Amino acid sequence: MKRRHFIKNASLTSVGLAVGSTLVGCAEKTSEEKKATAATSSTHSKVTLPLVIATWHVIDATAKAMEVLQAGGNALDAVEQGCMVEEANEKGQSVGKGGLPDRDGNVTLDACIMDKHGNCGSVVYLQNITHAVSVARKVMEDTPHVMLAGEGAKQFAISKGFDPEDLLTEASKEAWEKWKVEAKYKPIINIENHDTIGMLAIDKNGDISGACTTSGLAYKMGGRVGDSPIIGSGLFVDNEIGACVATGLGEEVVKTVGSFLVVELMRQGKSPQEACEEAISRIVNKPNSNYKDFQVGYIAVNKKGETGSYSIHQWFSMTKFQNGVNEQIQSDYFNKA
Repeated sequence: MKRRHFIKNASLTSVGLAVGSTLVGCAEKTSEEKKATAATSSTHSKVTLPLVIATWHVIDATAKAMEVLQAGGNALDAVEQGCMVEEANEKGQSVGKGGLPDRDGNVTLDACIMDKHGNCGSVVYLQNITHAVSVARKVMEDTPHVMLAGEGAKQFAISKGFDPEDLLTEASKEAWEKWKVEAKYKPIINIENHDTIGMLAIDKNGDISGACTTSGLAYKMGGRVGDSPIIGSGLFVDNEIGACVATGLGEEVVKTVGSFLVVELMRQGKSPQEACEEAISRIVNKPNSNYKDFQVGYIAVNKKGETGSYSIHQWFSMTKFQNGVNEQIQSDYFNKA
């Protein structure tokens, strides 16, 4: 089935996890911390930086990001170039060129990026520009703003040398035409396979950056924006603590400011895995939550290089590139009933 299709009766599938718990050396440790590290290292193999993780099965994207890091690039360059791989992947039909359109047939893109200093940039409802994540970086670096939207974002991108092009491919147009026959809006859980690419990286210096880019829900109302371009919801980075990115039904992530919540839970001492699980519990335990009808997944990394992922339903996955291994890891999940 095509990604992001909306039908009247959604059959449940779900998300899944695998926790990559790893240990890397930290600078300026206390003597007690050094002893704890030494004790841990005696039973676990030491992991070296750099590290890349991303939502869903995107090994080409994580490979590109790692290539940048291995060549001496920083985490910000890595997440941008990694996300660009999926934005240019027309067959993906979920990010960038070839993304499935809104109900009116317009491909609209949302993206954000955040660096080690807490600087961030975002674009929403961007049309006719493939690499939304790169435009978001230009917003961060070349303007006094955090977010640009719609036609303003498009004109800014063109002024920075981005070439406009039609993002609606024949395959996506055909899928849209078929959808219009019944025009149902309810999403099937996980049908997107990856509705968004969110990526986090730690470079050799131990600095963290993140990025997120999407074409949003297929056949959405014109103008709809989800969590992906919203700092604190779709993405949050705190270089002293760690970072998180979200995927799934963006409206539910926004309601709990999910990625910020995960990072704050790590600040309080939780592992990335524990923090992702708690953030999902905030969604499913809300009064009258209809969580059985939608999917949300989180991936996170802390300053030590420990990783975690968790989702509401099965079949969510994280791609992780560390210690020379680029692998897809199925996430653990809440709804095991």
